[in-house]
Amino acid sequence: MTDLYDDQDDEYYEPFPKERRSKAGSRIAAVLAVLIVLGVFAAAAVYIGYLRQVNPGGEPGEEIAVTIQPGTSTQGIGEILADEGVITSAQVWKIYTRLEGASGFQAGEYTFRKNSSMDLAVSTLRKGPQLKFERVTVPEGLTLEQIADKIATLEGRSKEAFLEAARSGKVRSKYQPQGVTSLEGLILPETYNVEPKDNEEAILRRMVQAFDAQADAAGFEQAQGKFGITPYQAAIVASLIERETRVDDERPKVAQVIYNRLQKKMRLQIDATVVYALGRSGTDTRVLLKDLEIDHPYNTYKIAGLPPGPIAAPGAASIKAAMNPEPGPWLYYVVTEASGRHSFATTLQEHNANIRKAEAAGLR
Repeated sequence: MTDLYDDQDDEYYEPFPKERRSKAGSRIAAVLAVLIVLGVFAAAAVYIGYLRQVNPGGEPGEEIAVTIQPGTSTQGIGEILADEGVITSAQVWKIYTRLEGASGFQAGEYTFRKNSSMDLAVSTLRKGPQLKFERVTVPEGLTLEQIADKIATLEGRSKEAFLEAARSGKVRSKYQPQGVTSLEGLILPETYNVEPKDNEEAILRRMVQAFDAQADAAGFEQAQGKFGITPYQAAIVASLIERETRVDDERPKVAQVIYNRLQKKMRLQIDATVVYALGRSGTDTRVLLKDLEIDHPYNTYKIAGLPPGPIAAPGAASIKAAMNPEPGPWLYYVVTEASGRHSFATTLQEHNANIRKAEAAGLR
C-alpha cells in the first residue's frame, strides 16, 4: 500500500503533520548548531593544546648535551629530545617537523636547553653539531693491513698508528693467547661511529670488544669441549670459513669440512691460506700449482692442521658457523656456479667429478 486512510471517515492522514515536521526540523537544526559550536570549541582546544606543546610556558631551562647517533630519524630525534626534557612531546614533534619541513639533521653532539620551544630545538639542530661523528665500515674478510687502510681514510688518523696498536699487544682480545700480539682476525667487521676524540687505539679497542662480544655469543669458550680446539683456534676456523665462501648458507658446511679433515688428520688444502701466505689481497685470489709449493706456516697444502693464526676478519655468520657446523660427511668442495656456490663431496671421485663440472662452466 502507498496511502494511509482512516477506515471510518475515509480521511487521509499524513505520517508527520506539518506542525510536527517543523518542530522536528527545528530541534535537528538546534542540535546541529550545538554540535558545530562544540566542534569549533574542540578544534580550538586541540589547537591551543598543540601550541602549548610547541611553545611551552616559561623560559628555557638548563643546558644539556645530547648525542644524536648516525642513522637516527627525525622522529627518533624527537623521542630522544622528549626523554631528555628538551621538548614536551615526541608526537607533537612529529607533526610540527612535518608541517615545518624540518628533517635531514646531522649526527653528532649538540647542546640544547631544557623546556625549549620546538622552533628553538629545530634551530639548534639546523646549526649542526658541536662534535661531528665520522663512520668507518669494515667489510668481512679483510686483513689487518686492509682494515688499517680504512682507518687511514678518517681525518687525522694513520695506517701506521693503527697497525702499531694492532700488533704491539697494547690492545688485546680475550681470545688472544699469551705470546700472540697480532689482532689479525680478532676484529669484528661492522660500521663504527668515530668521534673526534677517538685515536687509532680507541677505535681498535672498540672493534676488538665487538669481536669478543660476538665470539662470546657464538660460544667460543666451548670450542675445546665440542671440537678439541682452543677458542683462538675457533677464531682461526671462522676466518677460514669467511675467506672460503661468500654464501652464508654454505658456511656451516665449510666448517664441517674443516672439522672432518682435522679429525681424519688430512691436510686442509685451503687456497685462502696460500693467498694469505703470498701476501695477496683484494680480488687477486688465484692460486697456481707453483704457489702450492711455497714454504710458509700458512700453506695448508704443506702443513698439517690449522694455520698458526687467523687469515682475515670473520663476520658474524662465519663466527656462528665455526661453532655450529652442519653435520655431514663432506671432505671436499669446489666452486661450480658463477654465483660462487660450491659443490660438496665425500669421496675424491665425487670431488673430481665436481671439478670437471667447474671446468666445463669455465670456473677453473
